[in-house]
Amino acid sequence: MSIAVVGVEPHERFPGVYVVKFEDGSEKLATRNLVPGHKVYGEQLVKWEGVEYRIWNPYRSKLAAAILKGIKVMPIREGMRVLYLGAASGTTASHVSDIIGPKGIVYAVEFAPRVMREFVERCGVRGNMIPVLADAQFPALYRAVVTEVDVVYADIAQPFQSKILADNSDAFLNEEGWAMIAIKAMSIDVTQEPSETYRREINTLKERKFEINDVVHLEPFDEAHAFVVAQRVRETR
Repeated sequence: MSIAVVGVEPHERFPGVYVVKFEDGSEKLATRNLVPGHKVYGEQLVKWEGVEYRIWNPYRSKLAAAILKGIKVMPIREGMRVLYLGAASGTTASHVSDIIGPKGIVYAVEFAPRVMREFVERCGVRGNMIPVLADAQFPALYRAVVTEVDVVYADIAQPFQSKILADNSDAFLNEEGWAMIAIKAMSIDVTQEPSETYRREINTLKERKFEINDVVHLEPFDEAHAFVVAQRVRETR
């Protein structure tokens, strides 16, 4: 038997993110479903005052985990254009789709054809999501598809994650745009302590003209992961 919903409130800091309150006293993050009646990854759908929300699982989404771990800055807003590197089958990208709404766009880059097929099957009904089958290491390959964006979001299991993010930012990010990255320490160097890997990746962002706004560690939701929010430093002339 499902537990009854007793209220839904906007998140205190982040527009487009909601907190669903249940009868047993528990609370869960959610986004307003852009496509009512449709699920993406088996998430719970709840209705409150005629509006449908999708429960946002922090064990499946690093952005949800970062919000629950107290990240101070979450720049994704309604109407924004987001370049999402490593979209996989669309779990987090679909919640980003909810937040930006029908006037925004998510360019969802994924390298694996099989995973991209799953993405299209799950997210094809979302009119604000554009699938891009490509390797994020080579942004020039999708320059004809992607326009200037407000946010570059990276969740990629490759070495040189911050470099890939910065290269894509050079190609597509606007002058004062934002970068968001889930640093996967074990995908970069299994011989290093995660803290050393985080430091090195963050230094890469600084060298590539980003100001670090906040960093949180994602345990217990994800082991050896750090989530970083940074903003491009505007060039002075």
